[in-house]
Amino acid sequence: MESNNRDKVLVVEHLSKEFSSTRRLFDKKQPSVKAVNDVSFFVKEGETFGIVGESGCGKTTLGKCIVRLYNPTEGKLLFNDDGEMKDILSLRREESFALRQKLQIVFQDPYASLNPMHNIFEAFDEPMRVHGIGNGDKAKRKQIIAESLKAVNLQPEYMYRYPHEFSGGQRQRICIAKALAFKPRLIVCDEPVSALDVSIQAQILNLMRKLQKQYDLSFIFIAHDLSVVQYMSDRIAIMYLGQIVEMGDATTLYQSHLHPYTQALLSAVPIPVYGAKKERIILTGDVPSPMNPPTGCVFHPRCSKCMDICKTKKPTLREVGENYCVACHLYDEQT
Repeated sequence: MESNNRDKVLVVEHLSKEFSSTRRLFDKKQPSVKAVNDVSFFVKEGETFGIVGESGCGKTTLGKCIVRLYNPTEGKLLFNDDGEMKDILSLRREESFALRQKLQIVFQDPYASLNPMHNIFEAFDEPMRVHGIGNGDKAKRKQIIAESLKAVNLQPEYMYRYPHEFSGGQRQRICIAKALAFKPRLIVCDEPVSALDVSIQAQILNLMRKLQKQYDLSFIFIAHDLSVVQYMSDRIAIMYLGQIVEMGDATTLYQSHLHPYTQALLSAVPIPVYGAKKERIILTGDVPSPMNPPTGCVFHPRCSKCMDICKTKKPTLREVGENYCVACHLYDEQT
């Protein structure tokens, strides 16, 4: 899994995010939720790294930690700044602020991402002024906004319209254009098409792939739709209850899928061939509460291949092939 840092735009090392919960009357200590638990991965220049998992697995929290909307509880975020890997979490405020425009995020809901009281120019202009884009020149900022809108196939004059005048697909294009205006190197895409119609989803996904090549962008693509992630991603991580349980090349993962949880997820993906059938793996029980996760492997209460060791010992995410990792005791003997 090791790779020369020169070809990486981001390295995440042992990242965790814990939220404190409300203490009840007779609780002896403050309860907490570990939404992200000891997560490590890297993103290469120009690639799309997909993150998949059920709702509540921590993938959105992880994305927000990467762009510093949440402050991680533990770990490192190493960002490649002109060849030098810098830990964003340990930088002084001024240095961190300068790097943040290179890390952008596109959210799931384009309706909630834009202030209905501001037209598109105002929505773009305020954060651009804060980051010093355009060097205080309003005309230059207007030109950058126009170019960003044209990049997502929208007319420059749309900058004077308000969000309610656009369709959902157009709003998501505007959100992508807003990210592009900052000339980022990495964009976190948090369920960017799940709120859109299927026909519009395809248009947005194809647009994102085109923009990635045009601007040499790296994406972290977060979704629960496995077919969408497969279409977009070069490498994929599968998350369960705040932890990565399997990670590797997208093609290999879809062909091999070693972890029982990954096998169950992929068994639910339809085969696009008339009359084709495959065995569906049905998971029993509910996802455990992150406030009281199971001992050992967090997946063992729902796993049909559970062994005694799974109930007591947490499996380590380890390599079982070239740049391919899995956290499962079934594969301990392969290391």
